Amino acid sequence: MSAVLLPGAVPTVPPPPSPPAPPVFGLRLATGLAGVLLAVLVSGLNENITKVALADIRGAMGIARDDASWLVALYAAASVSAMAFAPWCSVTFSLRRLTAAAIIVCMTAGVLCPFAPNLSALMVLRVVQGAAGGALPPMLMTVALRFLPPNIKLYGLGGYALSATFGPSLGTPLAAFWTEYLGWQWAFWQVVPGSIAALLMVSWGLPQDPLRLERLRQFDWRGLLLGLPAICMLVVGLLQGERLAWFASPLICVLLGGGLLLLVLFFIHEWSHPLPFFKLQLLSRRNLSHALLTLGGVLFVLLAVILIPSSYLAQVHAYRPLQTAPVMLMVALPQLIALPLVAALCNLRAVDCRWVLAIGLALLALSCVLGARMSPDWIRTHFYLLQAVQIFAQPMAVIPLLLLATTGLAPQDGPFASAWFNTIKGMSAVVATGVLDALITRRNHFHSTVLSERLGNLPASVDMAGIAQRMHAQVVTLTSSDLYLIVAAIALAMIVIIPILPTRVYPPRAA
Repeated sequence: MSAVLLPGAVPTVPPPPSPPAPPVFGLRLATGLAGVLLAVLVSGLNENITKVALADIRGAMGIARDDASWLVALYAAASVSAMAFAPWCSVTFSLRRLTAAAIIVCMTAGVLCPFAPNLSALMVLRVVQGAAGGALPPMLMTVALRFLPPNIKLYGLGGYALSATFGPSLGTPLAAFWTEYLGWQWAFWQVVPGSIAALLMVSWGLPQDPLRLERLRQFDWRGLLLGLPAICMLVVGLLQGERLAWFASPLICVLLGGGLLLLVLFFIHEWSHPLPFFKLQLLSRRNLSHALLTLGGVLFVLLAVILIPSSYLAQVHAYRPLQTAPVMLMVALPQLIALPLVAALCNLRAVDCRWVLAIGLALLALSCVLGARMSPDWIRTHFYLLQAVQIFAQPMAVIPLLLLATTGLAPQDGPFASAWFNTIKGMSAVVATGVLDALITRRNHFHSTVLSERLGNLPASVDMAGIAQRMHAQVVTLTSSDLYLIVAAIALAMIVIIPILPTRVYPPRAA
């Protein structure tokens, strides 16, 4: 029955509904967070496993080496692009919907890849899978920042750090297992069990936000049309640069030059857009800028300390991935203990995370200096000491960066910080791959030339095949030693800027 208004009375307007209270962290939310973490790890392993098993995949599917390189490049381009734009989409379409959709697409594409009738179909599937997989890491950081209570937020960010430490090191052992025992198809199908479990956990554990389709009225179409091709062109140019002789190739010139130009225009446009993909104003925060800068260097180091022993053992001693696996597992499995311990250390108010970062970088540099003393006689066991040093060095170099980057962020800035951090993470891995490929080629040529000149004219009775084999081993060893020294110098250089740029932060605490 409608209310009767007295003469002269003013009708009252009901107040707007209050926003829903944030969900209480408990078993359900913890399950959802664990599901997102599992999905991120599965996606990262999928990328690394298919890289390691690429030779077996090429042989089984009859793909040439040059053509196969495009599979890696296009997957990476789609993945990094998704990292940039997924946070905006998660706010618009809801976190749970986007995460679940990304898991389903990533899993479905993985199932279909071995059945691709030709290379073009396989490339399309890998691009789709790369986009879905790249959308997941930003969701993990967003979930940790949004739902975790202050006292345990750093442990959730430590779970995110697994994607940078645990996942890459585990790629080689798992690739070895799939290809040696179950068949090359499992390099693609291995996403299925983890994805199903992650999907169930996410669907039950994460709260369902309402759709915010009104944001589409302010959709940044110009930013998308500038940023998406910019990122794709830069990623493909960096990953194909060494194979196509860099700037001697018109294609690489167009990709890198055009990509940089579009990227500059993209950032100029994003500065003033009311609903941008990237909030450039956040870079005025010294700690965030320092974390992003150092993140690039740390990922370069972490990628190098995986690549160097794997490449050396394969080229000098003909190790298969299964034989290299114990070296990688030496770092990967202890991360499940080391990461929570480092998070607990940084969660102490008396501990300055900047010094934890400095010690972690120093330990990484020490590991690389020890590796620079290698000789052609080194086998798998010689790398165990280097790997043991990295068990705590790697999380000590990553978790403080997450604390520095996220402390003091306003809730509405969480998706923007996630976009910055994950895009830099993805792009840094691409840059590191391109730079390491170039360094390896240059140092191989240099040492080959020097050793050839020293040998001079040898008598015909000399065993040339044996000398060529020993010379190859020496060249690979010297190149690996050079890379270790370069990586050590990068780690030490990042220590130098710690007293200059970042400011002291304290771990989050409940009010």
